[in-house]
Amino acid sequence: MSERTTGVDPADVAQVRAVATAARTASRRLALLSRAEKDAALHALADAIDAATDDIVAANEADLARGREQGMSESLQDRLRLDPPRVAAVAQALRDIAALPDPVGEVVRGSTLANGLQIRQVRVPMGVVGMIYEARPNVTVDAAGLGLKSGNAVILRGGSAAADTNRATVAVLRRALDAHGLPADAVSLLEGGHGVVRALMTARGQVDLLIPRGGADLIEAVVTGSTVPVIETGVGNCHVYVDARADLDAALAITVNAKTHRPSVCNAAESLLVHRGVADAFLPKALAALHAEGVLLHTDAAAGARAAAAGVPHDDATDEHFATEFHGLEMSVGVVEDLDAALEHIRRYGSGHTEAIVTEDRAAARRFTAEVDAAAVMVNASTRFTDGGEFGFGAEIGISTQKLHARGPMALPELTTTKWVVEGDGQTRV
Repeated sequence: MSERTTGVDPADVAQVRAVATAARTASRRLALLSRAEKDAALHALADAIDAATDDIVAANEADLARGREQGMSESLQDRLRLDPPRVAAVAQALRDIAALPDPVGEVVRGSTLANGLQIRQVRVPMGVVGMIYEARPNVTVDAAGLGLKSGNAVILRGGSAAADTNRATVAVLRRALDAHGLPADAVSLLEGGHGVVRALMTARGQVDLLIPRGGADLIEAVVTGSTVPVIETGVGNCHVYVDARADLDAALAITVNAKTHRPSVCNAAESLLVHRGVADAFLPKALAALHAEGVLLHTDAAAGARAAAAGVPHDDATDEHFATEFHGLEMSVGVVEDLDAALEHIRRYGSGHTEAIVTEDRAAARRFTAEVDAAAVMVNASTRFTDGGEFGFGAEIGISTQKLHARGPMALPELTTTKWVVEGDGQTRV
């Protein structure tokens, strides 16, 4: 047992080791599957999810009832909820993944050297991928589907809030894999407390990659406590900046959509910044529209004056408000002097996820896209488009805000690594 696993219950370490060993065996089988075999399996999984809708929804209702008893917020209940239309969407995501190109075997680059050696860099599966995530049971199916298509076995450790839903869903997936002649251990669910999570985080050599998906505390704990390589998915303190030359009708639609379309998710806008030159024309309408949608508004002095004049309820914004990912119907609002001030505000408070500018000024748009340090930058579009499905990737495993290996919505290519294949005719080095 390594120093990093000291203090972890040996039973938790043994459980993770057994699951990881079985997943490794399954991954070797998955790595050899053709695209046709993987796509057929994905369709079988989708059909199984559809057929088990009633069971999955019943398990989800049990989780929701327990969450309500424990005082779970409405925004977290929204993340947790799986009704029949959402289950159907989850199943469809598997079919969408089946329609995507297979990344395994793709030649990233290659050449023939002067000595006749042919070299090529090709995509190959990671092997065993672990996921630690909170109350988003759709992640269970997305991770399984993306893992299968990219040739990886996945080990899932969902949050306790979705325990019944995850248990029911993984049971459906494992039965479907077995019925299709594939190893059920291609998808595994870890159960247990923090000791199991700690054991998974320190299963270096048994798990090839770990992806946390959830709130800031979860991500920080995994990033700082893991010996397994981690791709960091970040929180989404996303901004909409309305520039001096914005189409104000478009800005209003984008702002309301970015905040209220689904406020609990990481690509929802949390802050609205408005150039002082259009604040009088834009803010009264925008604040009234947001208030009508139930948004609690935290305004700086300049935005607050416009809110007061329009009779829109608000309170004074603090630094903490501007730095917060609300996960609900709250928004911080500020008036900025110019584009430079907007960029400085985003540098100070942004989380590197998604930032949006609304402008008809192409020079301002170019500056914004060049200077904003974020995984995705939107010009005249809602922040809600930062999503693997919206980008045409099928489902997503998460949205990375780091800069190594993967950034932005992560789907199939990001779940692969590469190897170099070199073919010769007996060449020796001189």
